[in-house]
Parts: sequence; C-alpha cells; structure tokens
Amino acid sequence: MSYLLECCVDSVESALIAAKNGADRLELCSNLIIGGTTPSLSLYNRIREQTDIPIHILIRPRFGDFLYSEEELQIILEDIRLFRKSSANGIVIGCLSPDGSLNIEAMKRLAEASFDMSITLHRAFDMCRDPYEVLEQAKGLGVHSILTSGQADSCLDGIPLLNSLHEKAGQSLHILAGAGINAEAVSVLLKETSLSHFHMSGKRLIKSGMNYRNPKVSMGLKGMSEYEIWRTDPEAVRSVRRLLRN
Repeated sequence: MSYLLECCVDSVESALIAAKNGADRLELCSNLIIGGTTPSLSLYNRIREQTDIPIHILIRPRFGDFLYSEEELQIILEDIRLFRKSSANGIVIGCLSPDGSLNIEAMKRLAEASFDMSITLHRAFDMCRDPYEVLEQAKGLGVHSILTSGQADSCLDGIPLLNSLHEKAGQSLHILAGAGINAEAVSVLLKETSLSHFHMSGKRLIKSGMNYRNPKVSMGLKGMSEYEIWRTDPEAVRSVRRLLRN
C-alpha cells in the first residue's frame, strides 16, 4: 500500500523541516495555533523557492465557524485565484450552512474557481450535521480528500467513523486522518483501519529569542505567551515516516 503523509505548517522553517524529514505534501496556513487561516502569498512564494514538495493552501479568512458571509466568500474566491496563478498544487476549503449542512452553492463556486487544483474538504466536515450526506456531496463536487478526525476531538476516538467513511469513500476520494496524528496514533490506525493518508503538524514549542521583555505590556492572547513559537519537530515527522515506510 502507498501511504501519504501531509504536514500542516505555518512558517518557512517548519515547511523545510517537514519536507526534509519525510513529508510527502504540505498544507500551508498562517496562525496554526488557532486552527489555521489563509497564508500570505509571500510566505508561499518563499517556501516554493526552496522546495518542490507539493503544497496545498488552507483558504480560511478568519478564526471561528465555517459560516461565511458573501464578503468573506469573495475573499476566499480571490485567494483561490491568486494561489492558482502562483501554481499552488491544491486548496483546502469548507463552507457550512446554518443548519450544519454543507453549503453546496458556495462550495460549487469555490470548486469552479480552483479549476484543476486538488481540493481538500477541511475539518468543517467534522462540524457538519450528517457526515455521510456530506461525503456523497463531496464526491459530486469533485473533492479529492476529506480531512477528518471522524468527528471526534482525536482521530483515535473517531476510528469507528473513519473506518465507515473510508469504506464508503470509494476510489475517487481519500479520507485524510487528522487531529492527534503522531507515531503512537499512526501505529494504532495502521492496526485498526485501512487508512493510507495522514495529516499531522508535529508541533513543538521553542522559546523566543527576545532578551528584553516589557513586563507591563502583553501583545498575545490571554493565557498564551507571545514568547513561545510553534515549530515543526523533525523527529515527530521522521517517526511517522518510519512507521509508514516499514
């Protein structure tokens, strides 16, 4: 069986670490600490200059739910066009309706804008009302992958649904397991599922290089230090790659 390992990254440094240590593909975003938002074109270009690994772009204009206004949809459409012109390999998208169903009309518009780019339906899928209905709708839209934890906080808790989705997905669509993917989780998934596509970030904290720190002012989110940086851990990626290779 052929396995695919996708690494989610939000910096040039993390992208190059992932590419060097066994990732087959990158999902590029910004602000991974809040679940990811659309990255800048300059970030993508800088990574593209230094590696030829396939790059899929998360198109998400803001933190929060996946119910988008028309203005937000216009931003998403323009970002898809910009990254398509810059030869990104794929997009990672998802739009829901207020009742928890997939927003089919919005998704059609985004899919049409992507032309021949690969399409991943992101974890908006995990927030939908009926995963089986959305799976069939995704097939009709030409979606290539669904990134999902099996509608659970962790992929290991979602194994029953992941197995069921994988069985129903057929040959045209891949179930891309995410949320909590590391060597331990992949070891379990290889034993208890037939999944072949895995999505990880492999984050670790590194300390800021700032020596002077003004104790009177905080620029970070409450409960989150601005003097800690998330960065891909090379050993986390290597350990999953070794499992998949063996």
